[in-house]
Amino acid sequence: MVVKIRLARFGRVNEPFYNIVVAHARTARNSRPLEVIGTYDPIPKKDTYDPSGKLHKDIKLDTLRAKYWIGVGAQPTDVVWRLLSMVHAPRNLSVKNDQPGS
Repeated sequence: MVVKIRLARFGRVNEPFYNIVVAHARTARNSRPLEVIGTYDPIPKKDTYDPSGKLHKDIKLDTLRAKYWIGVGAQPTDVVWRLLSMVHAPRNLSVKNDQPGS
């Protein structure tokens, strides 16, 4: 069965909050995942410890678990790939090449 790394939406109306989950591809978006490996809050917030007052989106991700799941064949969605690049995940997070002869 195909396993995907994707977002599961939580929160209220107009205030989304996402869990980054590992789940079977054919299950519903918010069904019980195999593992929760991170969170993503897309609403920009001010950092109280940053004197410049810049807004940022909160992304927390266990990159070791993401690397493990990608290594065993889990397929991240496009949005999750973008989030991985935003948290500066290691460059060696790549899907195995399944083409014959390589």
